Amino acid sequence: MSANAKGALLALLAFGIFATHDVFVKILGAVYSPIQIVFFSVLFSFPLATVMLMRDAKPGTLLPRHPWWMALRTLAAVVTAVSAFYAFTVLPLAQTYAILFASPLLITILAIPVLGEKVRLRRWLAVIVGLSGVLVVLRPGSTDLSLGHAAALLAAVGGSIASIIVRRIGADERPVVILLYPLVANFVLMGAALAFVYEPMPIEHMGLLALVAAFAWVAGRLVIGAYQAGEAAIIAPMQYSQIIWAALYGALFFDEGIDRMTLLGAGIIIASGLYIVLRESRSEASSTTPVLRTRSRHETGTYLRAGPFMRLIGRHPDGQ
Repeated sequence: MSANAKGALLALLAFGIFATHDVFVKILGAVYSPIQIVFFSVLFSFPLATVMLMRDAKPGTLLPRHPWWMALRTLAAVVTAVSAFYAFTVLPLAQTYAILFASPLLITILAIPVLGEKVRLRRWLAVIVGLSGVLVVLRPGSTDLSLGHAAALLAAVGGSIASIIVRRIGADERPVVILLYPLVANFVLMGAALAFVYEPMPIEHMGLLALVAAFAWVAGRLVIGAYQAGEAAIIAPMQYSQIIWAALYGALFFDEGIDRMTLLGAGIIIASGLYIVLRESRSEASSTTPVLRTRSRHETGTYLRAGPFMRLIGRHPDGQ
């Protein structure tokens, strides 16, 4: 088996596990607030995060070198976590994924002010076409837009902001700082808000939350393995396989179907994202490649990111 084939298979497995993670979030969201779900998923993630910290032999403190950028990234990750978990709870899985898939398009736009990226006409056209796909999914004026749709859009924007900031400061910050701050912020802020939304949990639901944390970190580690094995141009598009899992899980567990407009909009968004990914894989197309390298999922601060961990173990990816 070639390295690219191995990487693609690892990525497909990772995003299948991520999709299963999202099914558990949706099941728990029928009973509990997303604040409670985020809090306990982060709580169960701390032992895994501690193992990651133990791997970092680089001397230094846990104080960020770019505190304001780190504060903005942390806030964006916290908002994304709550928004994404809420969207999965109230929207069909496929519709939520379709909106979240707009994140690479938003990163392309954010790369202009944050990274000084030059976006040429073809990529602008891809972004515009992709964002029109979001409008196809939302169908403003012909369907009732809900708080769930707003949450999914907010998660896409927040995840894009968090990712582009990592690309901006990642070379200067210690990987453990990038990994730890959103995790701690989620724990503290969600813990403070928990008093207003807490519902007693039976042990089996605690077990599901432990699985949510475990699945997120296992999937994150598989994504890292995929990028270590294969080329980013092969690995990054595998995230779109989640729409297949969404259709399958939605039909099996939630009696959800994918209507034609959601399918059409998702197809437009995915095609635009693939064009940007493949174009940025060419070295002459982009000097900073803000979207492609080690790109996985929306940033929530609740699981292991590929880029920081690869730097932690001594690998230096050419991007975020």
